[in-house]
Amino acid sequence: MKRTWSQYRSFDTTVQLLLVNQLTINLGFYMLMPYLAAHLSGSLALATWAVGLVLGVRNLSQQGMFLVGGMLADRLGHKPLIVAGCTLRTVGFAALAFAESLPALIAASAATGLAGALFNPAVRAYLASQAGQERRVDAFALFNVFYQTGILLGPLVGLALTSVSFPTTCAVASALFAGLTLLQLRRLPENTAAPREDRPALREQAGAVFRNKPFWLFSLAMTGSYVLSFQVYLALPLETRRLTGDGPLATAATSALFVVSGLVALVGQLRITAWCKAAWTPARCLTAGTAVMAAAFLPPLLTVGHPQAAHTWSAALTVTPLLLCAALLALGTAVLCPFEMDTIVSLAGGRWVATHYGLYNTVCGIGITLGNLVTGALLDTARTAGVPALPWLVLALVGGGCAAALAALGRTGRPATPEPVPAPV
Repeated sequence: MKRTWSQYRSFDTTVQLLLVNQLTINLGFYMLMPYLAAHLSGSLALATWAVGLVLGVRNLSQQGMFLVGGMLADRLGHKPLIVAGCTLRTVGFAALAFAESLPALIAASAATGLAGALFNPAVRAYLASQAGQERRVDAFALFNVFYQTGILLGPLVGLALTSVSFPTTCAVASALFAGLTLLQLRRLPENTAAPREDRPALREQAGAVFRNKPFWLFSLAMTGSYVLSFQVYLALPLETRRLTGDGPLATAATSALFVVSGLVALVGQLRITAWCKAAWTPARCLTAGTAVMAAAFLPPLLTVGHPQAAHTWSAALTVTPLLLCAALLALGTAVLCPFEMDTIVSLAGGRWVATHYGLYNTVCGIGITLGNLVTGALLDTARTAGVPALPWLVLALVGGGCAAALAALGRTGRPATPEPVPAPV
């Protein structure tokens, strides 16, 4: 913690505010969202398809609008989009506290998703510009520490609040975002937007980014890593529940997956990034990070054939490979994340950085959706077909393919040699 605090104090107040901003965003989001499905199906007695619709609308409104949010941030400045996104999420979370009809729930869910599409690319682009080229990697490493802290603390705070009532959780989350909005209005400096004479039509701006071939190759190569990291929410909890059954033991084991994942980032991120910067090139760090994530899916092969544990001590043994998987995924992400975010800035060539972040998030979001569909189907069918190891082997191969693709890009020099986005005529 001392190292984190020292690194945090070494940046100016704008970077510090952006880091606190991200921690608060994740704290507010994760204190509410993990319990929304239970509220919809339990308290409001919605059908399963309606619960899926509400949650799907939130995801679609965020992933589908990332590009628009990034384009607007580049044109209007980062601060207006950050403030607008936090304001919209304040309203969306407050609405979730009172909404009971399906149309109202869909509207509130869409508002919370659109809010993320507005502020996410803007925050990252603002952080990149404010940190400067020499310290971008360090800033992004610290950003991941604050990001993971919010994810770790949010569900714990939400659990305590939801034990009172779900509307209470919504009200507190909304109040957090309201306070964050006011703080940014007062303290976050205005940053320079693109000059008016340098603002082409939105169509031309998007076209300039879409024609950035090295950026596209990097985005596609990285998509698989997002599919792998998301298995902390899909494959690992499902396998944990299969090995431990339902009940308190399963809940504790599943919680341990997230605790292990968060602690790796909190304790090790800055040391890992410092070591990687000293020992490897950015391209090699990208390759190594995805290779570690690929290797993370080998330990679960040790227990794929095990039946449900009969005792607490045997359950602890059988979930150990899954905890190791979660730890290795977090380690790979810690190696990867700062250099990944820095590479996007480099590939943008200093122009339309937020637009590039928005498009990148959309591409990876589509990859996560498709990857989860395939992974879910494999988990359902592989055990029935007598090949329970197949999903884990496929995930390891996906990671290996990503590492090979990034290594190939590194040999061409493309991730390290940005191709500036051409200025509009």
